[in-house]
Amino acid sequence: MIEVRRLRVLRALADHGTVTAAAEVLHLTPSAVSQQLAALETEVGQELLERRGRRVAITSAGRLLLTHADTILAEVERAEDAMRLHANGANGEVRVVAFATAITLLVAPALTRLRETSPGLNLVVRDAEGHQGITHLLDGDADLAIAVEHRGSPRPDDQRLARIPLYAEPFVAVLPRDHPAAGQQTLELSVLSNDDWVMTAPGNPIRDVVLLACEQAGFQPRIVHQSDDFRAVAALVAAGGGVSLVPRLAVPEPTRARILPLADPAPTRRVYAAVRTSRAEHPLITATLAVLTEVAEKL
Repeated sequence: MIEVRRLRVLRALADHGTVTAAAEVLHLTPSAVSQQLAALETEVGQELLERRGRRVAITSAGRLLLTHADTILAEVERAEDAMRLHANGANGEVRVVAFATAITLLVAPALTRLRETSPGLNLVVRDAEGHQGITHLLDGDADLAIAVEHRGSPRPDDQRLARIPLYAEPFVAVLPRDHPAAGQQTLELSVLSNDDWVMTAPGNPIRDVVLLACEQAGFQPRIVHQSDDFRAVAALVAAGGGVSLVPRLAVPEPTRARILPLADPAPTRRVYAAVRTSRAEHPLITATLAVLTEVAEKL
């Protein structure tokens, strides 16, 4: 008989690529992870892994087992939820991960509203960059993630996730007040081709969007300063450190920088909520999503 906990180990390995990374997520030692995977291979009577130096690859048998593992793990989670609901009724905790702007614009107002509409619901919020929320969700560290669409996002047909679009916002140009283009009403991005730039750090999906927009405008930006904090970005721009593109709702208010809309087609940040499919119908999750959607419609 296959033990469910060993399927969790296989899923963690598939998601994170190495025994060490899987062990860290599962709060186990690498040796314990290897032992669990070896025991799983014994249980199914087939090789599930191919060792390739420090990394391992999932065999075809392993990939087949993973398709069943996702279904089994989802059903186990549904059973656990059913037991919690039986014991506690509608009371419970929803762990939300979201990036800073979404916490300010969506989660905080939703928290206020949920205290009125669902007093038994305890919302627990943690800050995570827009590209990290889904990882926390799939690892089981969160019940709901507010994330940003980017090249590394899970595919829309990923059966592990249910996704709910929340809002889309255009990027705007952030310029020093004395920039030659600061007096314009709408800015062509190519005008900034010779400027120094303030950019988010590598790995941040905002950086990918901005770099692609610059490429489509015919230039490669000269990046001088880097920060993932949009208040810091605006401060550096206002101090004459360069120019930047920032999602409109993320622009700090007040700011000493000049904010200009971009000529079409302007790049856009698309924000969505995601939950694991196994919990999509949980009353606490649906109540939270309903309020988040209501708040997002007012943005």
